[in-house]
Amino acid sequence: MTSIVFMGTPQFSVPVLQMLHDEGYDIKAVVTQPDRPVGRKRVLTPPPVKAAAVELGLPVIQPEKLRGSEELQEIIALNADIVVTAAFGQILPKELLDAPKLGCINVHASLLPKYRGGAPIHQAVLDDESETGVTIMYMAVKLDAGDIISQKSMAIEDHHTTGQLFDELSIIGRDLLKETLPKIIAGTNDRIVQDESKVTFASNISREQERIDWSKNARQIFNQVRGLNSWPVAYTTLNDENVKLWATRVSEEKTTEAPGTVIAKSKKYFTVATGEGQALDILELQPAGKKAMPAVNYLNGVGSKLEIGDHFE
Repeated sequence: MTSIVFMGTPQFSVPVLQMLHDEGYDIKAVVTQPDRPVGRKRVLTPPPVKAAAVELGLPVIQPEKLRGSEELQEIIALNADIVVTAAFGQILPKELLDAPKLGCINVHASLLPKYRGGAPIHQAVLDDESETGVTIMYMAVKLDAGDIISQKSMAIEDHHTTGQLFDELSIIGRDLLKETLPKIIAGTNDRIVQDESKVTFASNISREQERIDWSKNARQIFNQVRGLNSWPVAYTTLNDENVKLWATRVSEEKTTEAPGTVIAKSKKYFTVATGEGQALDILELQPAGKKAMPAVNYLNGVGSKLEIGDHFE
């Protein structure tokens, strides 16, 4: 029976772990990030992969930092045949990459060599890509630069948010790994060197990327809002208070008003001017200190004083 060390952290990784367990692989340990404070009350909360591993009765290792740690030596000493990672969140040191006889493989949520890095799904939506997918790859010392083993693509539709794509790509990754892993074990898998001339990067989302620049055109802001939904969520400012935007729609309205100006109101939404004479309908938002709500609720409640001519910064 092939022995595995699995490394992952968010909900994206859970279906992959569940599949490995259901398929009967010998999971020596599950490695994940430490528990972190979550929410306003800062309640110490285990990552989703730890919760799943505990439920499956699997041993868990939680290094704060893998490189140079006692946990690293503990993982290597398990002498697993292969290490499988899926959104683990730390770079694996060469010492670990070299240890398993079948190597270390990663389930990466992009069609490599496009979008190496920590936020490939976010960036694909932000860039208005028409497709994304999952790559099973060998891991290398250089970030996401290892040889490609297998890939599967899917279309990105306008209704997709990053959160929805995470869920769909997680299942695609699970199924692709289920299909690919027996070939790796048998030594019959493909091994395709990445074309370095086609490499692009998707760094973790910065705070600056979260803030809406109303001088951009409506489509760009629409992509920003859905690309940062369900986290970290795009925001703007009204009357010196942050307002998060959860759902928008490119408006048919044309305008000469300054970007950020409220140019129309209806019962169910309101419309804000953007760059290039375009406009954006605001469908769901979250005022400071409140929960996310449909625009109709906002306009009938905390936003009842919003007027045409008001300006989002």
